[in-house]
Amino acid sequence: MVGSVGQFDSGEVFESVGSFVSTHPELAAAIVVGLGTVALALYAAIRFKRPMGARFAEALEDVEEVAILMHPNPDPDAMATAIGVACLAEQVGTKPTIQFAGQIRHQENRAFRTVLDLDLDAIDHVSDLAAEAVILVDHNTPRGFAGAEGVLPYAVVDHHPGDGTGEAFTDVRTDYGACSSIIAEYFRDLGANPVPPDMHASEVNSTYTVPSQVATGLVYGILTDTKHLTAGCSSADFDAAGYLFPGVNEDHLDRIANPEVSREVLEAKARAIAGRDVRGPFAVADIGTLSNVDAIPQAADELIQLEGVTAAVVCGERDGNVYLSGRSRDDRVHMGRTLEAALTDYRGSSAGGHARMGGGQILRPETVTDGGNGGGIVRDELVERVFEALQGDI
Repeated sequence: MVGSVGQFDSGEVFESVGSFVSTHPELAAAIVVGLGTVALALYAAIRFKRPMGARFAEALEDVEEVAILMHPNPDPDAMATAIGVACLAEQVGTKPTIQFAGQIRHQENRAFRTVLDLDLDAIDHVSDLAAEAVILVDHNTPRGFAGAEGVLPYAVVDHHPGDGTGEAFTDVRTDYGACSSIIAEYFRDLGANPVPPDMHASEVNSTYTVPSQVATGLVYGILTDTKHLTAGCSSADFDAAGYLFPGVNEDHLDRIANPEVSREVLEAKARAIAGRDVRGPFAVADIGTLSNVDAIPQAADELIQLEGVTAAVVCGERDGNVYLSGRSRDDRVHMGRTLEAALTDYRGSSAGGHARMGGGQILRPETVTDGGNGGGIVRDELVERVFEALQGDI
């Protein structure tokens, strides 16, 4: 019949399908399951091919408030990462609170906090956490406060080695030199525009923005964790810094990078250089008792600059606790693992870090003394342990 070509009777189609199902129920069920499996696979492929920034923003949207937890005694990279996450949270309608254990003592860290006018909340106990949903930044295992071992993170964003994961989101990229680079990438994934320091975010035509305060902080976080993009960095770190550059406040960046140095820090550096024990390419210095433990990593930064020294460790004591900080430009010495090996037998010790830098501590040791008169392990023996670890003997 003319005009009937391409037409069909829907009733006949449904009747045919019903007949097939009743005649071949097992085959029909298999077809339905197969189609469902294909649909789920396509959904999963589309979902997980989305950029990490979009997935992280979605995880933030799913909760009303978050506690953004930095590692103890946070450095610029940790603080920058935290304010970046807080900025994203606010832009998706989630209330953020940035928290940390320990103190912010290093003059550079204090300048970072002051110049950028950061609102950071110190905690001592798990009950101090501002929200049930905890996001760990720049570390992947909660530590440094009472009850930390009981915290189950909602999300983890980090660039350090470790097995910590988040319940809803995990992004650990050990090939990145700075955690700040990861956060910058999140903003770029979302199409965010960095806001120049002489403009307000409302003047930028973009759903997401990177305020100048955040852009400046993230760039400085990248610079500090990569030694100004000269060590331990990847192309992603360079890309992140370039992306953020339009939003950088150069005056703020300069004020953070050039804070006043305390007399104690200068004296600690001098003691490390004058009292160094050099054996081949390795140098170890015990700078004794001091009130500012952040002087120890700064002294290590100085010691590694000495001609002929390829790996250096500095240790010191504060309030009965012994702290170590190491630097390496020697491919034979992974500093994080070296300090772990050196402190393995000390009760109350912990250590870790990257190939180029690491830190460790022995909290209130009863067997480590400041001289040779005690009945336990003396500090001279601790120095020997460090040398053995540097040489690969333990």
